[in-house]
Formats: sequence, C-alpha cells, structure tokens
Amino acid sequence: MREPKTYYVYILASRRNGTLYIGVTSDLQRRVYEHKQGLVLGFTKKYGVKLLVYFETFTDIGAAIHRESRLKKYKREWKMDLIQQQNVDWRDLAADWYG
Repeated sequence: MREPKTYYVYILASRRNGTLYIGVTSDLQRRVYEHKQGLVLGFTKKYGVKLLVYFETFTDIGAAIHRESRLKKYKREWKMDLIQQQNVDWRDLAADWYG
C-alpha cells in the first residue's frame, strides 16, 4: 500500500513582521529552495520573500488548497499572530535544509 501524499501550506516572510507570501505545494523542500534561489518569478522574487516561517501538513490536496485560500483571506494581524504562536523568533524553518 502506498504512503499517502503529503501537501503543505506554507508562509514565507521577507523578514520579521515583513512581507508575507502564502502558498501550497507537495514538495516543501523543493519549493522553498526555488523561492530562496529566486527561481520563482513574481511576487516572492520582487519582494525578497525567502524565509520559511510557518507551514502545515495535509494528506488531502483539497483540504490544503482550502486552507491556503482561507489563510489568504485573513487579515495581516491574524496571520502575524499565527506565525508568532508557532515561531516566536520568526526563524527560518528551512535554514539548515540545504548544504
């Protein structure tokens, strides 16, 4: 029997209390690497949004996409509180993923 696929809803920040970006992916390590290297054209590259400050895991893509869209609709203050609850220091959760 196959392992269930894992999906991630993630929040990137340019710095503590900085610009935020919310996305969904099935490969968090690859996707964060692409953001960090500036391989993703658009918003994150333009505003230097590279720090992984929050993520959630899902086994259902529909649930992940729903959560992503809900998070995007919340006010900035609510998103900041969500990050703060899980990552008080706003450290880059992917800081030691790449050599």
